[in-house]
Amino acid sequence: MNQVLQQKKGLIKDVFNKVSKKYDIMNDLMSLGIHRIWKKNLIQMMNPSKKKKLIDVACGTGDITKLYIEATKNHASVLCVDSNSNMIDECKKNLRQYKNINWKVCNAEKLNIEDNSFDFYTISFGLRNTKDINKTLKEAYRVLKKGGRFLCLEFSKIENDNLEFFYKKYSKLIPKIGEIVVGEKKPYEYLVKSIENFISQEQLIEKMNKNNFKNCKYRNLSGGIVAIHSGWKI
Repeated sequence: MNQVLQQKKGLIKDVFNKVSKKYDIMNDLMSLGIHRIWKKNLIQMMNPSKKKKLIDVACGTGDITKLYIEATKNHASVLCVDSNSNMIDECKKNLRQYKNINWKVCNAEKLNIEDNSFDFYTISFGLRNTKDINKTLKEAYRVLKKGGRFLCLEFSKIENDNLEFFYKKYSKLIPKIGEIVVGEKKPYEYLVKSIENFISQEQLIEKMNKNNFKNCKYRNLSGGIVAIHSGWKI
């Protein structure tokens, strides 16, 4: 499935080049800090253990990797992947005190990694920024070991009409906040549109099933503002 908005040449690279330095600050402002709770929920749902290998795709500044490493008391290895070299640079700065972490700049649709390499695959607020969801899921399945688990944390469809009304009102403020903090509003106009255009929880489950993942399920957080999707390679 091609995502129309993301097909524009250079758009995603340009967006994240502009926001990389203030990425963490804006995440806190946009979510009122709740993104940190969402990410902890992902790690708890994963239940990581020592010596299990994680590939963290669209790693951003490394929040998921940091939580995973700390949950395993620095005994697990992680490959941080992002298509944007500026984001990888920020990730390296944030995680420089941790061991067993490697970095790779490449797209989620083509990872250039051997088959059956990882126990866990995470993608946090990155799936909606890919050009092709199906190709991304196929690659996730390919690089996971048998018995490996795919987990995706992403903005989703809100269940409650009243919450959706207020959320849409708040979303209109995000580009203005970006203009004040980052000096750019266009990247955040894109981010708001990408959230609005992203598929529903059930549609993502359907795509996971079609790409061979088993026991697929999702958990809504904050009334469906975000959801965690999980599937297994069996």
